Amino acid sequence: MSGGTGAVVCRFAGKADAAVVGELFYRCDLHYWGDKAPTAEAMAAHVRDTVLADDAAVEIVLAEEDGEALGFATFTILYPAPDLGGQLYLKDLFVLDRARGKGAGLTLMRFLARTALARGCVRFDWTAEDNNPEAMAFYAHIGARRVTDKVYFRFDGAALKQFAEDG
Repeated sequence: MSGGTGAVVCRFAGKADAAVVGELFYRCDLHYWGDKAPTAEAMAAHVRDTVLADDAAVEIVLAEEDGEALGFATFTILYPAPDLGGQLYLKDLFVLDRARGKGAGLTLMRFLARTALARGCVRFDWTAEDNNPEAMAFYAHIGARRVTDKVYFRFDGAALKQFAEDG
């Protein structure tokens, strides 16, 4: 994957991983947003002060090979879900370019599936942009069912602010 000889392993990230998580988040934003991504320094501060804060409602899993971070997944557990269970909701899955197609994403997804089951979840859900053919192919390849009976809604930017202020 990265030139190492070890297997890809996953582990939960903690505050001590702030620099690694910040760098991966920065690489993710560069991948999706290019020159509109925040600076590496701004991302590092954001991760340290917000993402890894004690009251953050997100968990982060790192995929590593020989101690080198290759990617991450961010998730939370949501309630309610059917049968008194929870729903593991994957917010983001990202693997560095050099590690794509070599099992890091699959390892992250299986780790999350095991986490979901261990925590009593009955669902493991996520979204993907329909203009990301690599992601769509990956999720189809691993056997995920595409949900077509849900509609995704959003407020952002000025509309979010206006809606919050209108009441």
